[in-house]
Amino acid sequence: MTHIDRRAARVLLVDATQRVLLLHGGDPARPGQRWWFTPGGGLDEGETHAQGAARELFEETGLRLHPAELGEPVHHEVTEFSYDHRQYRQDQHFFLHRVPAWEVDFAGFDAHERRTITEHRWWTIAEIDASDEEIYPLDLTSLLRRCLAESESLRSH
Repeated sequence: MTHIDRRAARVLLVDATQRVLLLHGGDPARPGQRWWFTPGGGLDEGETHAQGAARELFEETGLRLHPAELGEPVHHEVTEFSYDHRQYRQDQHFFLHRVPAWEVDFAGFDAHERRTITEHRWWTIAEIDASDEEIYPLDLTSLLRRCLAESESLRSH
């Protein structure tokens, strides 16, 4: 099976009550299947991970950040998945960004995002742990616990 190699960046957007923003959507090739995922996506030609993460965050949530505001990636993974009848191998970096609160605005969606993203929700770690819905990345609660603990440690110094 041939995979399309893709570079991507994603954002763990966390509010003041420690909830993470997840988007809900699916694959046009599998209309009955939906899952939750972090904002982000594929990088444009020549983009850094931080630039791509900032661009995707603005497109998908309306939150405009300078790439430097994202800091360094907090997680890296390679994942393989099927989307729109194609197989992908995605090398992705995750950034953590905290906001006091944020009202999500889907106005920046491109045609592809309008077809595939249907809603958003702020989730607590406990809600993710208790959910039987598909949520990506698969280890999201472990990742959040680690990143939030590290972030709190840095804030206290």
